[in-house]
Amino acid sequence: MLLRIASFSHRHRRLVLAVWIAVLVAGFAAAPALFGRLSSDVGDIDGTESVRAADALWRAAPTGDEIYAVVDGIPATDAGLRDEVGDTAARLESMPGIAEVRTPWSGGGDTPDPAAVATDGNAVVLGVQAEPTGAGEDALEDATDVLRGIDAPRVLVGGEILLDEEMEEQAAADLARAEMLTTPIVLVLLLVVFGGIVAAGLPVIVATMGVAATLGTLFAASSVLDVSVYSINVITMLGLGLAVDYALLLVSRFREERAVDPGVEGAFLRTYATAGRTVAFSGLTVAASLAGLLAFPDDFLRSMGLAGLGVVLLDLVAAMTLLPALLSWAGPRIRPATGPGRGAGMIAAVARAVRGRRITVVVVATALLALAATPFLGVRYADPDARSLPASSDSRELAEVASDRFGTRADLEPLVVVADGAVPAAELDAYLRSVRELDGVRSVSLRDDVPGLTVVDVLPEGTSQGPTAMRLVHELRGLAAPAPVRVTGDAAELADYESALRDRLPVALAIVVVATFVLLFLFTGSVVIPLKAIVMNVLSLGASFGALVWVFQDGHLGGLVGTEALGSLSITTPVLVFAIAFGLSMDYEVFLLGRIAEAWRRTGDNELAVVEGLRGTAGTITAAALLMIVVFAGFVAGGFSPVKQVGLGLVLAVAVDATVVRLMLVPAVMSLMGQANWWAPEWLRRVHARFGLGEQPAGMPEPMLPAATHPRQDALT
Repeated sequence: MLLRIASFSHRHRRLVLAVWIAVLVAGFAAAPALFGRLSSDVGDIDGTESVRAADALWRAAPTGDEIYAVVDGIPATDAGLRDEVGDTAARLESMPGIAEVRTPWSGGGDTPDPAAVATDGNAVVLGVQAEPTGAGEDALEDATDVLRGIDAPRVLVGGEILLDEEMEEQAAADLARAEMLTTPIVLVLLLVVFGGIVAAGLPVIVATMGVAATLGTLFAASSVLDVSVYSINVITMLGLGLAVDYALLLVSRFREERAVDPGVEGAFLRTYATAGRTVAFSGLTVAASLAGLLAFPDDFLRSMGLAGLGVVLLDLVAAMTLLPALLSWAGPRIRPATGPGRGAGMIAAVARAVRGRRITVVVVATALLALAATPFLGVRYADPDARSLPASSDSRELAEVASDRFGTRADLEPLVVVADGAVPAAELDAYLRSVRELDGVRSVSLRDDVPGLTVVDVLPEGTSQGPTAMRLVHELRGLAAPAPVRVTGDAAELADYESALRDRLPVALAIVVVATFVLLFLFTGSVVIPLKAIVMNVLSLGASFGALVWVFQDGHLGGLVGTEALGSLSITTPVLVFAIAFGLSMDYEVFLLGRIAEAWRRTGDNELAVVEGLRGTAGTITAAALLMIVVFAGFVAGGFSPVKQVGLGLVLAVAVDATVVRLMLVPAVMSLMGQANWWAPEWLRRVHARFGLGEQPAGMPEPMLPAATHPRQDALT
């Protein structure tokens, strides 16, 4: 069927090109409307205890969002500053939707409130609270502009709502920066790898069409679920990376076939009968990995999964339809391969070295990867805060000024215990005493302004989502209370989110592992090879996760990627890196296995098949990995820590997988296992004989690779 689709597209190129041009126009036409619907929410899951408690609080005592401004560079005793702040406050108070404005002089008199003055006396802070209405939300936008217009050497404006906006804007800026940095490098590398402008342009066209089609798909999906603004980053990374992978494999095979038989039609058919099937299985395995994200209850992760799934499948469709149409025009202009070259000799030398030291390679490589993964055993999670932004951002500068010069911390929020109704005084006092006795509690206070609820604020030691706060969430929920209580606050929200991910993780892993196993079995007819592939992927991913903890959480070599020691990872980082990197690892696994299985079916010799497969794909895998690393590295150069974490995780995962795993560990293990690689129970052999898609189609001419790749003596010596 795949060959028929490719052949149809090859013959009816004008129709196929017209359809894809229509997709391109429609996708990019839908983009502006899609961008207006994107959500920046991360970590919100309806129905959790923390969300229900927060909703109850808001219904009982609705409050609007707040913003703050630090007016810096003028002594607080300056009369002109007092007048300027007073005029600004009066202007803000007259705006519809503003509920309250607080200044250092709100209490009256000429003396500012010391709590609103910096310790050095050269800065003051203002607070503006909006009404809990739509008018209040709109008013904050105008209030932000008013505050920034205060006549002072420096004015910093921030708040939770502005922090979210800055994070969203920074993610978009990182995307633009990544494209600006990586696109020229990728284009140059494509010219080098493909050996000509025509061939190098094919993956760019395929990637553009895939991204455009995915934007249209997300626009349709945004009408029924929240689509994350960060999903655009996933589309860009994967759209270009996978298009390059698939076009590289297909065009490289096309050039190899033309080196033996210059006829375009025959080379095209043999390419899609072999490498085309490999690309199809590769795309499906990547899609299966990303489909695991759909099992999570969070709209953020589901939309990331949907975006990734969409771009993978649409890149695959483009590779199976658009690329054949383009090859019908570009095929005669693509030069045949000139021979294996010096790289093949080096790869053959690596193959001989690996084969001669199989046990050593397996033991040493496995030990090193396991050692690299050990920092992940101490991983801690937190939601992104102002430190996730560049040092020049208003929100981060405001947080640093508040901590250094006002003695307040933006990362210190209380846990909030909520009980319905009033609790008898004696029982409430006893409960408050037991809360104060918990280890790590800094202070406990009772709110008296929430009608219909009993509300207790518990301030933990450390940060809002630090180890102490996270422990207190569980202790407060297990503490005997005079009435049913619910706990909310930053740490409680993180604990609930983490619990929800943990509960759904087995389902997500089952989807990924089972789908990958089935697809690789259908591809190879073996049950051993899929198991080996899954274990190898876990090893390379573990090393990547360990490095992320070592760099971002602990701060080692953080200066190389522009980060400080954050003390934690973004909670969604390992999930996203796993889903994307697992799929990409399988992408390269299928590239290698496709050629190994092809040689195995032709020769029945496992040793020869492994060496020939390694030599036939190592150059392609290395080039594809290098191009993918360049794409992902563009996101490491950004300014938003969660995007940097995902980018670095993928760079490391791809680099380790394409070198240590694909070129050394996999060949060593397969060489050790010998004929056992291809084992399957008899009943599964019958299943594969009926449903497997790894065999040469009936009537299809055998691949015509250069003769030097066939003889056993040449391959093994």
